[in-house]
Amino acid sequence: MLEEIKNAVIEASRIMLEAKDSKIDTLSKEGHANFVTEYDSRMQKELFGRLAKILPEATFMGEEDNASNSFTDKGYLFVIDPIDGTTNFIRQNHTSCISVGLLKEGECVLGVVYNPYKNELFCAEKGRGAYLNGCPIRVSDEPLPNSILLFGTSPYYEELAEPAFDIAYHYFRKCLDLRRSGSAAIDLCDVACGRADLYFELRLSPWDYAAGSLIIKEAGGYILGCGLTPLQFRQPQSVIAYGKGITKEDLAYFAEKSL
Repeated sequence: MLEEIKNAVIEASRIMLEAKDSKIDTLSKEGHANFVTEYDSRMQKELFGRLAKILPEATFMGEEDNASNSFTDKGYLFVIDPIDGTTNFIRQNHTSCISVGLLKEGECVLGVVYNPYKNELFCAEKGRGAYLNGCPIRVSDEPLPNSILLFGTSPYYEELAEPAFDIAYHYFRKCLDLRRSGSAAIDLCDVACGRADLYFELRLSPWDYAAGSLIIKEAGGYILGCGLTPLQFRQPQSVIAYGKGITKEDLAYFAEKSL
């Protein structure tokens, strides 16, 4: 089934690659800098159709077209972000991806994240490891002073900008440097494959992190929610993900500020 889902994601990605004008029919959703294009909706519809053929008994939870209120912890549930990094997509930044997580009884058991512009496909299946283009990946074991920090600003929630940059500055003084890509799913995969060591964002929706959460875990890393609680997929929450060199003491400042 993983191979079928990977193929479905790759086939659907042609919609992104063939987009002639990514600004076409761009609409604003609730929240600052929260955009949706006709391609987001087309991608989601395409993915829903292809995945339904692979696993007919599954239900769907997606970011677009009022498909976001269908969480269930019964049976199979696909949690999908058709284009993670829509602002990047609009501006042709090419740091955008498709994220597909498959939950079973409320637990993520399969994840696929694909950036078609770089032809990088990250995937994981519970208990079977994490991979990038078929090669096993592992998180780094660098300690915080040798780490690279990735973070998101939760731009749709303007009230979170100041605490997000406060946390980022706190860790900036303790690590090598920091980065911001604009795609949570890509950031999680970058931690999973050791390109970075720590990632946080003060509010993400389940489709932003469902697939990436399993990829992180299967790569030997850790991912937690608000106040360092176990991750859930029912509603938005704070998220922090990290490799083996990051300690509980290193997480204390995030835990305090994310309450």
